[in-house]
Amino acid sequence: MRYNPLGNSGLQVSEICLGTMTFGDQNSREDAHAQIDRALERGINFIDTAELYPVPPKAETHSRTESYIGDWIAKNPGKRGDIVLATKVVGRSQMLPWIRGGDELPVVDRSNIERAIEGSLKRLQTDYVDLYQIHWPDRNVPKFGEARFDPQREWEAHPVREQLEVLKELVDAGKVRYIGLSNETPWGVMQFTRMAEEHGLPHVVSVQNAYNLINRAFENGLDEVSYRENVGLLAYSVLAFGHLTGKYLDGGQPEGARLTLYPDFGNRYAKPGVEPACREYVNLAREAGLDPAQMALAFVRQQPFTTSTIIGATTMEQLDADIDSAEVTLGDDLLAAIDDIHRRYTNPAL
Repeated sequence: MRYNPLGNSGLQVSEICLGTMTFGDQNSREDAHAQIDRALERGINFIDTAELYPVPPKAETHSRTESYIGDWIAKNPGKRGDIVLATKVVGRSQMLPWIRGGDELPVVDRSNIERAIEGSLKRLQTDYVDLYQIHWPDRNVPKFGEARFDPQREWEAHPVREQLEVLKELVDAGKVRYIGLSNETPWGVMQFTRMAEEHGLPHVVSVQNAYNLINRAFENGLDEVSYRENVGLLAYSVLAFGHLTGKYLDGGQPEGARLTLYPDFGNRYAKPGVEPACREYVNLAREAGLDPAQMALAFVRQQPFTTSTIIGATTMEQLDADIDSAEVTLGDDLLAAIDDIHRRYTNPAL
């Protein structure tokens, strides 16, 4: 396992991060703890979660993931310092009225941030989180499969400076070490970096966005921002909800798979160009003697802007196979073949 700097934080994080959004729904507490143990055994030191998880989001299960991780920390108190633990505060949403008790709209303001971090720390059974991320922006942005900005949906958002000031107080109090963004745009990342520089506020060290073979939108602006502002990508949905494994081709519905259990959850990938593009990538991997999932993971890992690739698994076999992808290196000819497919099927998941 190799390790990369997390922005300007001074922390080194494994190039593969254990994603946990299945803990508490598709994975039991025992499954979750076994996955964490295996990940650490294999060199992963980075774990990502959120107050929202597991997904799909439901009132009866939300925050269960953090509780499972907290139980593991309580059982292994000497190992807290061995992991870089990341969680997130939910952004503005009309769809999740039950977040934090449901007595006010989940937005990114002082009251909500303070309540969210206290809840996360309690569930995680720790005094601090290493990386605290805004799950999605407080302002109007296209998100979760939307392709275009719609100015007709504007609402009054809480200023970036105000959000950073509250986060700085959490850093100063020792509850948060570093801050990051998620589902952000180039404009958003630049606003956060500019406000931090102008007002002596914490600099964001990462941005967690979707990035995969059928959604390479990060390359259109955010790649340069990432390089120049030292804000590395924590790539999620690297297998496009499993589409890039090939298991959903030709109407496949594997037992226990996420989109078999929750077919509506994958609407962001229910687009005409997704299946033919995935078929091309799967065939290319097999022709090269590679597992399609490992090729997809290796592609993301090898990008110069990627700090860590977030994996998610429901079985130990999947987890081991995903971690094994760290030993796969794609050569120039294979990368050129991937780019050829990309030119013919450009970002079909957008």
